[in-house]
Amino acid sequence: MSQFPASILIVLHDFSLGGTERVATRLAAVWAAKGVHVTVFAGSNDGPLRVLAGDDVEVVIADPPIPRSRGSRARLARAARAFVAARRFDGVFVPGNYHWPVAAALSGRGIPVVAQVSAALDKPQRGRVQQWAFELRMRRLLRKVEAVVALSDVARDQANRILRRAVATTIALPALGDDVAPPTPVPGTQPAVVLAAGRLVPEKGFAQLIEAFAMLPAAMARLVIVGDGPEADTLRRQSEALGIADRVELAGYVADIRPSLDTARVFVLASDFEGYPAVVVEALAAGRPVVATDCTPATRLLEAPGAGMVVPLGDSAALARAIAAMLDRAPPDPVKLAALVAHHRIGDVADAYLDLFAEVRA
Repeated sequence: MSQFPASILIVLHDFSLGGTERVATRLAAVWAAKGVHVTVFAGSNDGPLRVLAGDDVEVVIADPPIPRSRGSRARLARAARAFVAARRFDGVFVPGNYHWPVAAALSGRGIPVVAQVSAALDKPQRGRVQQWAFELRMRRLLRKVEAVVALSDVARDQANRILRRAVATTIALPALGDDVAPPTPVPGTQPAVVLAAGRLVPEKGFAQLIEAFAMLPAAMARLVIVGDGPEADTLRRQSEALGIADRVELAGYVADIRPSLDTARVFVLASDFEGYPAVVVEALAAGRPVVATDCTPATRLLEAPGAGMVVPLGDSAALARAIAAMLDRAPPDPVKLAALVAHHRIGDVADAYLDLFAEVRA
């Protein structure tokens, strides 16, 4: 890597359990291990993910702290700007759509800013007026950043169109550790385990998944949903009303989904929309095929033979048919599925970011 960046600043609101925060803290640890001085400036110390950054990353908390609240992102952006005025960094990493106000505050000040796109840029659910407003806001917040990182070529092209300049590049989501365990054989236990995971909120589609699961023969499978959230009681009542409560398990939050994947026959993503969900990558890395709604560019991974199936949004019957079809097929080769996502290992991804920082500095 030419012009190796000596220091990188990452700005986070806090260390909450989110995909953006997980990616940022894990990248921070890897960059620090490669000899970069990494500083995380956070609005508050809330959340459990600070530990992922390790001991070699400098963590600075805003004084006074800025907990999440109405207007807190604007306050975080102002605090970050004041912090940068007193320090010198070779580059700033702004992770995810949520933190874009920080990119607006720090770009154009002589320090290269790399902003990441983490969530879907074009959601049919927004409607034309809301989509227009979203794009206008995105152009305003990212108009001066040196680079935008998208997690797929689809999102890259969308970002370049919205921003009206060729500023975006694709770098894979670092969903896997370099020491990720090899895939295990698909279990042949009956009934088979159909696994889903995510925060229990309406847009994740768990209600539709339970509706689809009720269409399957009782002896075919049982459904395990890993995650927690405000919809938990509603989903339990739905399972009871459909007469399948004995076949649906709401397992709650787990720190590591891999043990659950090892027991599963197939993984299901039933969301209404997603950016680039790490869980699809993790499922394939574990050697498990995926049934997904057409909610994310990550479904392109499922075009490989045996990798899975994609169904239309909002079609419970199609979702049920796809799950049944995957369960009726012979299990795919887990090693071949894992090979599809090898480029998501964090070491190579961290190097790609450092190369990008070197490029924008030049």
